[in-house]
Amino acid sequence: MSPTALNPIQGHHDSFSLPATTNGSTKDESKVHATARRSPEGGLIKVESDSTKYEEEGIRAKFTDRGADVVKGADGKFSVKKTEKTYEFYTRSKVGKVGLMLVGLGGNNGTTVLATHLANRHQISWRTKDGLQQPNYIGSVVRASTVRLGIDPETGKDVFVPLSDMLPMVHPNDFVIGGWDISAVPMDKAMLRAKVLEWDLQRQLIPHMEGVQPLPSIYYPDFIAANQADRADNLIDGDDKQVHLDHIRNDIRKFKSDNELDSVVVLWTANTERYAEIIPGVNDTSDNLLKSIKDSHEEVSPSTIFAVASILEGVPFINGSPQNTFVPGCIELAEKNQTFIGGDDFKSGQTKVKSVLAEFLVNAGIKPLSISSYNHLGNNDGKNLSSQRQFRSKEISKSSVVDDMVAANHLLYKTAAELTAETGEVTKKGEHPDHIVVIKHVPAVGDSKRAIDEYYSELLMGGRNVMNIFNECEDSLLATPLIFDLAILAELLTRVTYKPEGEAEYKPLYSVLSLLSYMLKAPLVKPGTDVVNSLNRQRNALEGFLKACLGLENNGDLLLNTRIW
Repeated sequence: MSPTALNPIQGHHDSFSLPATTNGSTKDESKVHATARRSPEGGLIKVESDSTKYEEEGIRAKFTDRGADVVKGADGKFSVKKTEKTYEFYTRSKVGKVGLMLVGLGGNNGTTVLATHLANRHQISWRTKDGLQQPNYIGSVVRASTVRLGIDPETGKDVFVPLSDMLPMVHPNDFVIGGWDISAVPMDKAMLRAKVLEWDLQRQLIPHMEGVQPLPSIYYPDFIAANQADRADNLIDGDDKQVHLDHIRNDIRKFKSDNELDSVVVLWTANTERYAEIIPGVNDTSDNLLKSIKDSHEEVSPSTIFAVASILEGVPFINGSPQNTFVPGCIELAEKNQTFIGGDDFKSGQTKVKSVLAEFLVNAGIKPLSISSYNHLGNNDGKNLSSQRQFRSKEISKSSVVDDMVAANHLLYKTAAELTAETGEVTKKGEHPDHIVVIKHVPAVGDSKRAIDEYYSELLMGGRNVMNIFNECEDSLLATPLIFDLAILAELLTRVTYKPEGEAEYKPLYSVLSLLSYMLKAPLVKPGTDVVNSLNRQRNALEGFLKACLGLENNGDLLLNTRIW
C-alpha cells in the first residue's frame, strides 16, 4: 500500500490551484515556507504575444532556435553560418494526480523523501536548539530557485520568478509516494534507522509512517556488496528474471490503479550496483535484452529490470545511482516505446562544486593539472561503496565530470591528434588533468559526508596554484530535493510535445531526458551527442527550454541596454 495513500489528497488538476486540506479548509499560505507555497490560481505568468496562446487544455507557443554552423577550412580558418529553425511547443496544463515510486524506499534517501513530503503536506514544524523549524523544500532547483524573466520597464530592474511557476508542475506535497525495498523494515523504523532527521520531527512523523511497508524488491547478490545481505529480507520469490519483470510491471499497474493516478514516475535511489558488462547478443539491442531477461542471464542487473518494467509500462524511469543501468538495449527499448529515461547518479555535493570550480579555472585560462577528491561517510551508501566493484561505478561517474570543460579549451590541453603527432603513438584521448577519487566508509559520521578536494593548477610562466576545499554535507538532505526535482521535471516533460514549423503532427521529446542533467553526475544523453557537464550550461539549457515552451527568448547576460547610449 502506498504510504501516502493512507489519507490521499483527491488529485489536483493544475499546480496553479489551491487544493483543500484533508478537513476541507484551505491552508493559510502565509504560514507555509516560501519553497512550499502554491502559485495563485491561474498561474503567476501570462505571456502576451502573438506567438503564445493559452487554450483550455494547454499552452501553445512558437519558438525560434537560433544557432550557428561552423566549418573549418583547409587553411585552418572558420566559416560561420547563422541558422534558424522554428518550432511549435504544446504543453498540456492538466497535471492530474501523480505517483512517485522509489526503488530503495526504505533507505536514507527514500525515508527522507517520504518524511519531507509528509512534513510539508501536514505543515509539521519541530523544535531544534535554534528554535522552531518550518518544513521546506530548500535545495530543490524547481522549488527553491528563480528564473530571470525580463525587465520591469518602469524601474529597469530585473524580474525574477520561481522556476516552479514557469509551467504547470506537480507540487511535491501532492505526490502519492510508494515503492520497493529489499528490507522489510516499516517506514517509521527505517526513518529511525537512517538517523537523518531531527528527533522532534521524527517523533511527529511516526504516526504517519508506522506500519507502512515497502513492496518486495529484487536482490541479485552479484550486483551489490556482500555486506548488504543482512538487509535482504523483503524479496520477490525465485530467480526467474522474467517473473521478476512481470511482477514489477504489475506493481506499477496496481499502484496506479489503487491510487487512481493519472501518471507515475519511477526512480532508482537504491544501492549502487557494479557495472554490467556490455555483451553482444545479451544487452546490446532491445530484442537481445528482452531475451536475456527471459533466459535469466546473469548480466542483467536489478536496476535494468526496473528500467525495462517502467519502459514497458510507459512511465518515466530515472536512475539516481552511478551504475550503467541503461545498457544499449535498454536505451533502444525506450526509443521504440517512446518512453522517457534519465540518469545517472544524483549530483548533490562534491561533484557539483567540482563542475563549477573546474569550469571557472579553465574559463579563466588557468590549467588544472590534477584534481584529487577524498570522501568519507557513514551511511549505508558508504557501506555498500566500500566494496571495490560498487566503488568503481561511483568512481567513473565522479571522474568524468570535467571532461567536456577540458575538451573545450585546446589552448590549455593538447588534443588527441596533437599528442599522436607529438609522440608517434596513437592516442584516443586528449590531454587531461590527473583525476583521482577515494571513498571510505566511516560509520561514526553517519549521513554527514566529508569531502576534501585539491586542485593543483599551472599559472603564468610555469607558476603553480593549489586550492583546497573541505565540504561537510548531509548526504540525504542534499539528494532528497534532487529526487523531487527529477520527478517533477520528468512528469512535466511527458506533457510537452513539439513540431517543426510546417509539419502537422506533434511529437513527444526524445526518450533520453538530457534536460535533467543539472541534477545528475554522469548525464545520459542521446547516443552520438556530447555530454555537457558544465553546471552553468546545464542550468541555462533547462531555463531556456522552459522559456521556449512559453515562446520566450532565453535572455542572456548581454544587457545591451546598459552598454549603449
